[in-house]
Amino acid sequence: MGQHRLPSPAGRYRLTALALGAGGALLLPGAAQAEPGRSLDQVQRQVDGLYEEAEATTEQYNGLQERQQQLERRTGSLQQELASQQAEFNTARETLGAVAAAEYRSGGIDPTVRLMLTSDAAGYLAGAALQDTAAATQVDALQQLQGRQRRLDQLRAETAGRLAELDGARRAAADRKAEVQAKLAEVQRILNGLKAADRARVLAGDQPAASRGAARTPYTGPATGRTKDILDFAHAQLGKPYVYGATGPGSYDCSGLTLKAFAAGGVALPRTSQAQYAAGQKIARSQLQPGDLVFYYSDLHHVGIYLGDGRLLHAPRTGKTVEIVGVDVMPYAGAVRY
Repeated sequence: MGQHRLPSPAGRYRLTALALGAGGALLLPGAAQAEPGRSLDQVQRQVDGLYEEAEATTEQYNGLQERQQQLERRTGSLQQELASQQAEFNTARETLGAVAAAEYRSGGIDPTVRLMLTSDAAGYLAGAALQDTAAATQVDALQQLQGRQRRLDQLRAETAGRLAELDGARRAAADRKAEVQAKLAEVQRILNGLKAADRARVLAGDQPAASRGAARTPYTGPATGRTKDILDFAHAQLGKPYVYGATGPGSYDCSGLTLKAFAAGGVALPRTSQAQYAAGQKIARSQLQPGDLVFYYSDLHHVGIYLGDGRLLHAPRTGKTVEIVGVDVMPYAGAVRY
């Protein structure tokens, strides 16, 4: 995971009620204050930093999940091909074996002796020519059988390699998921340690001004065509919760929302924010238009959809919902167009 800049108290998101994953423990009311010797602003910065780290790890998890799915498809295809090639190899081997056995049974007499004993020399010679042709055909069949054997060996090796890689991807994804859950659990612990008045204070400042009163209505801006389809879909998701690893329809993470919004406009995006940035046409900040993707933080682990007029629609992080914010609410890293 890359280096992360911690947001200022007035910059990044403020605290909100947190549900772990798709539905964990709720905030517990309590009278405890911030940890001794630490101000509320310091606690807020710590929590925001943990949220940022959790989201960065979420994009790593998403990438591993996508790789796992690709490996599952490839492994399934290899296993099917392996079974088919094995069946064809078995059939070819049995056929060649039967021919070889028949030749062995009839091949004990020297050809010259057979010619002397036969009453139909012309017929024997014609038969011998046919046997030569048959022998050449059998050589071809043997070579094909050897080729099938090599292909089977290659398929077995590739399948074994993909299965091992798949197992590694599953383990890595599980590790990233555990990291996300651990960070969110730490946030939960910190929030539960705040007294009610402090919690109310930070919750009151949680929603950025640009998102206050954002209506969950169809897009009414200047965009047309597929861009309008993308923004219409994105607007319809306002208010739905952020859940790491989610791609809808009831919840989203940041890249899951952009993935499905662009799919509504007929554009296939990669799964993770970093891959979405890499695949798009890079544009300068001064060139931003509605429908462009905007990326944040040095490792590009957050993405949202530009609406125009300095506004961004995105799925922020655990405990919050899809919202509209100012484009400068997070450390800007770049933008792309599809």
